[in-house]
Amino acid sequence: MSTVNGTAASDVLSQYQLKGQEAGKQDELGKNEFMELMIAQLKNQNPLEPQDNGDFIAQLAQFSSLEEMQTLSGNVNDVVGEFRSTQALQASAMVGRSVLVPAENGLLGADGQIKGAVNVPASTSNLRVSIVNQAGEIVRQIEMGSSEPGQTSFVWDGKDGNGTTMPTGTYGVIAQGAYPSGTEQLATVVSANVDSVSLGQAGGITLNLAGMGSIALSQVQQIN
Repeated sequence: MSTVNGTAASDVLSQYQLKGQEAGKQDELGKNEFMELMIAQLKNQNPLEPQDNGDFIAQLAQFSSLEEMQTLSGNVNDVVGEFRSTQALQASAMVGRSVLVPAENGLLGADGQIKGAVNVPASTSNLRVSIVNQAGEIVRQIEMGSSEPGQTSFVWDGKDGNGTTMPTGTYGVIAQGAYPSGTEQLATVVSANVDSVSLGQAGGITLNLAGMGSIALSQVQQIN
């Protein structure tokens, strides 16, 4: 590229990069720096060998593309922000409602019940749900008989095998199915009340469940 007084456009670019590094910024050019660089290049070109019109038009096209990309990026960020706000608003409406989530325990509350379902992968001749207290003792076994593939619902009425009402608190839920190869433990989903909603810095939404901790909104399988 032609120069005047020993100054080239590449030298101007190096000065911008050096300033960016001294300021602790990434050595990237925005549209303002791009335009200043192009003007500096025009000022420092050799008048006897001016820049070719085709090269100048190409630089203008690059500037236009850069501006469009930055505008598009800003629009995308705005859309993402609106989407996250909408998600948070929708999630806040879930406070006080019950949701069905993957869990191995449930809260026996004032209503005196724990509701849920067992994910049955294949037909079983005998499906059983065991309710376990915090000491690891089985307080109730619910025999559900044979079951086809899919979700099979269950309800524990809060009583042990003798009909005694159990105290409120968190209880474990263990589901087992009988198969030719033996007894297999099966996954369960349990109904829980949503106490509050948390919005993470990255935009993730977390539901805080009564007596069951926190769970991502994406893990909710049903809203009641």
